[in-house]
Amino acid sequence: MNALPDGGEGPSSLAHTFSPEEVDMDLTMCGLLPARAEEIARLYREYGTWNQVKDVWFDERRGNRSTKGSSRKIYRILSSRFKNAPPSLPNPSDLPAALDACTSARDKAQVLYPYLVADDALVRYAVHEYVQRLSADGPGALDFSDETLTTVLNEFEYADGTAFDYADSTTERWCRGFRSVMREIGVLEGRQAVVGTPPSLGDIPLLVATGYSFEASEDAWFESPIGLQYLFQPTARWEELYDRVVETEAWEFVELHGSLQLRPTDEPYSWITSEGTR
Repeated sequence: MNALPDGGEGPSSLAHTFSPEEVDMDLTMCGLLPARAEEIARLYREYGTWNQVKDVWFDERRGNRSTKGSSRKIYRILSSRFKNAPPSLPNPSDLPAALDACTSARDKAQVLYPYLVADDALVRYAVHEYVQRLSADGPGALDFSDETLTTVLNEFEYADGTAFDYADSTTERWCRGFRSVMREIGVLEGRQAVVGTPPSLGDIPLLVATGYSFEASEDAWFESPIGLQYLFQPTARWEELYDRVVETEAWEFVELHGSLQLRPTDEPYSWITSEGTR
């Protein structure tokens, strides 16, 4: 296949975008937590309303070790990722079927990861900055040490021009939380590693990342597939990944305006069914 455009740039920086009210340090309290996020998605699929999901969530945890306050924080943060999910991602009620089709815990983490990125402004900013570094092929592009992450955060500015300003201890906890997410999705290997590499993608995370890229920016997605970039997939891998997604039969190459383009054979997430995937 020879359909890739020339070049391939990372997404633009999100500096000067967010108001102080949009930015929080929720990552210090709750990381990706794939197992708990999956449970919430299953409850939502079963009950259909967030009020019922919340009631069941707390009822089932009365005898657990986690305190009520801790459980409340976790529920608030995880459910927020689903409640605020953009339409470019699979509907949370469809997530259980997609997760059932995953072949590993890492695949599930990679499917849930874009919901975190979409919901958490500070995480999204940091991911954008690292994608920019990776696209520039800079040395140590995926260095997630405290020093490098803090440098990235210190370059953040709010929409009103004020700078990132949190206590050092809070920033350190945030950095640990960010690294834990990178371990979950396979960028970092081992608990001590701070420098990562682009992770391999299973078929289901690849389908979600491709659908997200297409839906988030239909006109320009092929030249800048945001779902693949958020998973730190370098330009050199895109051709292979596009070929793989076509092999699933959920996507196909079509000729448009004299060039080969990748398009879903139906809707981007029509491969998700109540029984799993086709």
